[in-house]
Amino acid sequence: MRSIHDVIVRPLLTEKTTDQLDKQNAYSFVVDKDANKIEIAHAVEKQFDVKVKSVRTMRYAGKERRVGKFIGRRASWKKAVVTLQEGDTIEIFEGV
Repeated sequence: MRSIHDVIVRPLLTEKTTDQLDKQNAYSFVVDKDANKIEIAHAVEKQFDVKVKSVRTMRYAGKERRVGKFIGRRASWKKAVVTLQEGDTIEIFEGV
């Protein structure tokens, strides 16, 4: 099993994710592309000392970008929406 720091890349803070945080107690993270739901739940529980209720994952394909005559691609990435048990919170998201 991978390290918990290899699974969670960074928290994802957007207008939509802060709305989910307020209404559904759901936190969003950018995670490793190869991580599965069990590894994500385990990493969040160990890193933030909370109980995970459910994990939903989405894969996003990298977009093609063009600068002048050069064509490149943005990196593909994976998002995880983690719903916590009632009463649990993650402090890094507080005050957002």
